[in-house]
Amino acid sequence: MNNMRQVISLILGGGRGTRLYPLTKIRAKPAVPLAGKYRLIDIPISNCLHSGINQIYVVTQFLSVSLHQHIRQTYRFDNFSGGFVELLAAQQTMEGGTEWYEGTADAVRKNLRYFDEKDCKYVLILSGDQLYHMDYSKMLETHIQTNADVTIATKPVPRSAAHALGVMRCDDTGRVTGFLEKPKTEEEINMVSTNPSWIDAQGIPSQGRDCLASMGLYIFNKELLFDVLNKTNYSDFGKEVFPAAIRSRKVQVHLFDDYWEDIGTIRAFYDANLALSHPNPQFNLFDAAHPVYSRARFLPPSVVDGATISSSLIADGCRIGKGTRIENSVIGLRCVIGEGVTIRNSIIMGSDFSETDQDLANNTAAGHVPVGIGSGSLIDGAILDKNVRIGRHVQVINRLQVNESDQYDPCFIRDAIPIVTKDATLPDSWTMQ
Repeated sequence: MNNMRQVISLILGGGRGTRLYPLTKIRAKPAVPLAGKYRLIDIPISNCLHSGINQIYVVTQFLSVSLHQHIRQTYRFDNFSGGFVELLAAQQTMEGGTEWYEGTADAVRKNLRYFDEKDCKYVLILSGDQLYHMDYSKMLETHIQTNADVTIATKPVPRSAAHALGVMRCDDTGRVTGFLEKPKTEEEINMVSTNPSWIDAQGIPSQGRDCLASMGLYIFNKELLFDVLNKTNYSDFGKEVFPAAIRSRKVQVHLFDDYWEDIGTIRAFYDANLALSHPNPQFNLFDAAHPVYSRARFLPPSVVDGATISSSLIADGCRIGKGTRIENSVIGLRCVIGEGVTIRNSIIMGSDFSETDQDLANNTAAGHVPVGIGSGSLIDGAILDKNVRIGRHVQVINRLQVNESDQYDPCFIRDAIPIVTKDATLPDSWTMQ
């Protein structure tokens, strides 16, 4: 659609990312590694590029250095396309009240000057921590054909899932007439439920699903967005801007019925990553027509020397030793895994660098643990962040099924998942007991 040239995309980087801590201890949420070789931010940017949108801003304020580096090294456009991916970090200016973002709407308000383009008619607002494939041109088509002021992407869900989501009620034309954030009781769900026959009539099998959940993706007419943000002090899209628009403007739903996962917690991140290693995963990394773009690193192929690997993703530049078993896991870039290691149901994020033979010799001489996983170690049900140094015969496994703990620092437990933080060292024979 030629209309896609009139769209500017804003990807919201989110807040402190406390629910993803300690993965967000040193990085913004969109910079968290995904599937061994990507980052979360690559998902919405790839969706934009496949949809014909190449004017993209990423709005963030927390720990944005690695995110900035990734965007600068990955997304480069020729001089004639007019495309860009630009980071808008919180900054102090000569104007009052422009220091820190106080919510999603406030973040956009404080950057209006950057996307007040004369050719822009529509603003697409996306989240930086979701996993899905989506053609935004179809969403824009819904927006234009219904003459909407705002269009929101929605996914049919069963009422059993409604308590964790924002749920909308709409009329027979698809216009939103009501919204309730995380309804708890049956009475509240009934207030915003949708007749499954209406969902069926839109060409999507309802299969008993009678709730339309917000995906947190919006298309605004630019003039309306500017007007709302300039005339109010609303700080959040989902809690304030969107409900206010329902009362005074035409807000339309755009139905989406494919895989979509909000990577908002450690458990969600863990489950979504491991699901990618299964046969025929719901999110297809091997779709040649819609690849996920990321930084090209020019690494050598991985070397596997007598290891047994099943249902796992192995990224480039890895060296895996004899007798090692890897099951249902994700192995990131430049992983060095010794002999006789067992890795099960785990995410190993890999390393930002490869140690030279001289580095290894120096580490050995000084008694330091090299980057990677030492021989005879066990990693089970865990996440190992980048550049970790795991000694020999280390055991990272939550045998006591502790749900939350900081007592094993630099290994934290969240949602019963042990997480070894970036650049951490676990000496030989270290255990969680």
